[in-house]
Parts: sequence; structure tokens; C-alpha cells
Amino acid sequence: MAKSTTERPADGDARPILDLANAAWQPGSRGIGDVQIAFVEGFIAMRHGRAPAGPALVFAPMEWRAFVRNARRYHAGLLAEGTRV
Repeated sequence: MAKSTTERPADGDARPILDLANAAWQPGSRGIGDVQIAFVEGFIAMRHGRAPAGPALVFAPMEWRAFVRNARRYHAGLLAEGTRV
């Protein structure tokens, strides 16, 4: 697990600046694609597995739930339209 940090951005964002260098990255839930996620200090980080040195998106738990819910709805809509995913 990544080391703890209490550093906060100067702009007042409630999200801490997380040290993701030692995060335990794992493939997405189905192991499909190149998405990796890590759970760090109560937040969920997501990155592109083929570019691990690149940026990561960091979600609060409520944001993560909304992201996953909407991604599933979008995917289901594509399947209903017959679009190849």
C-alpha cells in the first residue's frame, strides 16, 4: 500500500495528493483492456496499464460508484444497439 500523506493541494480541493509509487495496482474487474486500479487511503486510483508512469485519475468512493454505474449503462446501451464493443 502507498505511504500515507496529509499533503493537500493549495487550491482547496479536499482530495489529498496521494503517493501512488508503491500502490498495489491490479487489473480491472474483468481483466479486459489496459485499465489498472489501486485502492489508496480510501480513494480509488485508475491508470492506463501500458503507460504506468503516466497520470492516474483519483476518485472518491462516491465518484467511483457513479463512474462505474455510468460506464456500465453506456456499455449496455452499446450492446442494445448492436454496436460491437
